[in-house]
Amino acid sequence: MTLRGIIFDMDGPLVDSGLDFDAIRRDIGLPEKHPILEGVQAIPEGPERDRAMEILHQHEHQGALRATPFPGVTRVLDRLEQLAVRRGVLTRNSRTAANMTIQRLGWTFDTVLTREDAPAKPDPTGVIAICQQWGLDPGDVLFVGDYLFDLQAGHNAGTRAVLFAPGPVPSWSDQADWLVSGFDELDELIDRLRLET
Repeated sequence: MTLRGIIFDMDGPLVDSGLDFDAIRRDIGLPEKHPILEGVQAIPEGPERDRAMEILHQHEHQGALRATPFPGVTRVLDRLEQLAVRRGVLTRNSRTAANMTIQRLGWTFDTVLTREDAPAKPDPTGVIAICQQWGLDPGDVLFVGDYLFDLQAGHNAGTRAVLFAPGPVPSWSDQADWLVSGFDELDELIDRLRLET
């Protein structure tokens, strides 16, 4: 591949927002381990779904206020800008929470897509839309995420997928093209991919 762009998931690879997904499920009334967005969408339109969305927004708002970057993120983002490698975000978060987080941290991206802009991952639509907006072949773009849905969205769109796993390595890590435990390792991977071009 010729590395021309990197799309990041937001919560996980870029920031630790301290979101407690189990607490969100409990507050909404969803079963354990059930995907939250899909669970909310399954609630019939009306007051109950509105209540569930408000709970989710409150959690995301608090997460945006306390989000802290993982070590090395800002340095790598700055370096990508210097290298003229496009930088994007595709998140299952709301646009309000994503923009608040990014603005708080003083970052800029070429493209930021949220759940209001494209179907939620693992649907590849958002990844494809970013690649098309950039005028890049998906094969020249990396998707960096910390969850299975990220890898699936990237692969289904035709990108290569990097699993960011600073803690225990999940059982499905074999679905990633590369595994990194931090941004120093991602920086090294970027160098390797640029040298291979």
